[in-house]
Amino acid sequence: MLENKVVVLTGGGDGIGWECAKAYVKAGAIICIIDKNPLADEKLNELINTENLVITCNLINETTVAAAFDAIVEKYGRIDAIHNNAAVAHPSKTLDETTNSEWDLLMDVNLKSILYTTRYGIAHLKKSQGCILNTSSVVGSIGQDNHAVYVATKGAINALTKAMALDYAPFKIRVNAVSPAAINTPTLQAWSQEQPNQNEIETYLNKLQPLGHMPAGDVIADACVFLLSNAARFITGIILPVSGGAELGYRTLI
Repeated sequence: MLENKVVVLTGGGDGIGWECAKAYVKAGAIICIIDKNPLADEKLNELINTENLVITCNLINETTVAAAFDAIVEKYGRIDAIHNNAAVAHPSKTLDETTNSEWDLLMDVNLKSILYTTRYGIAHLKKSQGCILNTSSVVGSIGQDNHAVYVATKGAINALTKAMALDYAPFKIRVNAVSPAAINTPTLQAWSQEQPNQNEIETYLNKLQPLGHMPAGDVIADACVFLLSNAARFITGIILPVSGGAELGYRTLI
């Protein structure tokens, strides 16, 4: 579905991003992973295709992002898609308890990184009539207690996705977002450790989604492959829930 497409993927080293990396390669894409940490050798070997590129990069540093995009274009000559997946979910706090540095970090990683990847990637996407995909969250639409700034960034991503879809539609560039609920990732495991009811949280998360369990990131990756593919060629500006129905309404979770 993504044969020979050059896909830039931020935060591709673990969790949902890593599942997307594997799915994109399986679908035929050439992936360029931009992550704050280098990939372990076993993960590099798992990607198989030696054409893939991994760049260690601080996404909140504009200079390093610009250099990463220069390196990608120099190697491949084009960019067909950008998947903005990198995010920080810590801390799990109310707004008044959030420090200035915590606020700044979440806003920078979760939002400003999208500004930078768009700034340095948009000219190439105009040439390829490519697409942009943002990783949001169901909490950006329905809210979540004790997680104020993270929720705010995901709500902003939803709005930003729609604005970008309108701005770039004249260039035949599609912009969409994927919106997970509870996905079993290192980020969610770290969030769980911050909760006062750690012994109950896994049961709660498994019951949260009406389809009945907390899946791994491959369910998100499959949806992302679709949104980046030609099968979604007339879809733009959507926030696609891949949530097992978590947002559908009141339910008894006991």
